[in-house]
Amino acid sequence: MTLKRVVVTGLGALTPIGNTATQFWENLLKGTSGAAPITRFDASKFKTRFACEIKNFKEEDFFDRKEARKMDPFAKYALVVADEAIKDSGIDLTKINVDKAGVIWGSGIGGLETFYNECAEFVKGDGTPRFNPFFIPKMIADIAAGHISIKYGLRGPNFTTVSACASSTNAIIDAFNYIRLGKANIFVTGGSEAAVNEAGIGGFNAMHALSTRNDNPETASRPFDLDRDGFVLGEGAGALILEEREHAIARGAKIYAEVVGGGMSADANHITAPHPEGLGALNVMRSALEDAEMDASAIDYINVHGTSTPLGDIAESKAIKAVFGDNAYKLNISSTKSMTGHLLGAAGAIESIASILAVKNDIVPPTINHFTDDPQFDPRLNFTFNTPQKRTVNAALSNTFGFGGHNASVIFKKHVAD
Repeated sequence: MTLKRVVVTGLGALTPIGNTATQFWENLLKGTSGAAPITRFDASKFKTRFACEIKNFKEEDFFDRKEARKMDPFAKYALVVADEAIKDSGIDLTKINVDKAGVIWGSGIGGLETFYNECAEFVKGDGTPRFNPFFIPKMIADIAAGHISIKYGLRGPNFTTVSACASSTNAIIDAFNYIRLGKANIFVTGGSEAAVNEAGIGGFNAMHALSTRNDNPETASRPFDLDRDGFVLGEGAGALILEEREHAIARGAKIYAEVVGGGMSADANHITAPHPEGLGALNVMRSALEDAEMDASAIDYINVHGTSTPLGDIAESKAIKAVFGDNAYKLNISSTKSMTGHLLGAAGAIESIASILAVKNDIVPPTINHFTDDPQFDPRLNFTFNTPQKRTVNAALSNTFGFGGHNASVIFKKHVAD
């Protein structure tokens, strides 16, 4: 069968450095750090006392009080960005076949705050079970996709992908595949996460995964730097509208980019550590290139997973060199997590948006907070340190890797009209 082509027609973002896709992009190019002392709870006794929280977000601007009480923050974030993306796409929901419009969403954890709060309240009590009747539907990871479909009446495929930090990239790839196989015309896809709470910070601290640079949070996320000491926890959401190309053209939609390939792999190595030679990362990038029927030389920019961990950054750079060979020295590499922190299951969504806008605008956002070269990295690789770089970006690849060894990569390229 002939596979259908898939394009991106709408974007929405709620991030630690901007509450819309436009604000997010502008602050990426400015090199803005979203890291700051935690305001959500008293973190004074935690090893890490800072995070990349979303800022100036007032849920009452989007939800009435009764509605808000029924949702965990991760679901609220999902609804906010889905609404932005749908509006951005210009889709008239009364003029599309809603049976061929679906939602595939990603979240690595789901309603962690709800789970923590409900359990904490029970422990404080006298043992009498008094749980919120919305406890379970607030907590379950698939509920964000359900809320989006209910709000907009989208009756096509609807589910959530859960693959830790690769979750929303997996969601985007699944939506891409459903459309090109002809099973749907439109998807709202992306991901959301809301893990900046006592359980989230405490759990990642116990794993020694987070930076503890409490004296200078703004510079704590420093991918590929000699003094990197762990990732910075972030929160938020990103949404993309993926659409069958002819469907989009027929309604006169603006097109940001075309989705041309996706890859998935497993490290099969360790529950949290990457394969030391980056084998899973190598395989997933090759898989994405094969799916796109592209040579490695066609990629201009890689938005890397680049979390600022001692082992992960090294493994990914090894994989890039193995996949791209001499072409590795001709492309730009950057980690936008240096600014946003790590949004876990939502990382792939906002980093896909960064990749798409790099393709659209021919500019690569930087990897900020680079102070000291690490001799373990090849100095010939262009990590786009500290300053954005203008260049023609015909195609961009976005990497996300998750605990459990889950890897996902997706490729976007410039859309060319016939």
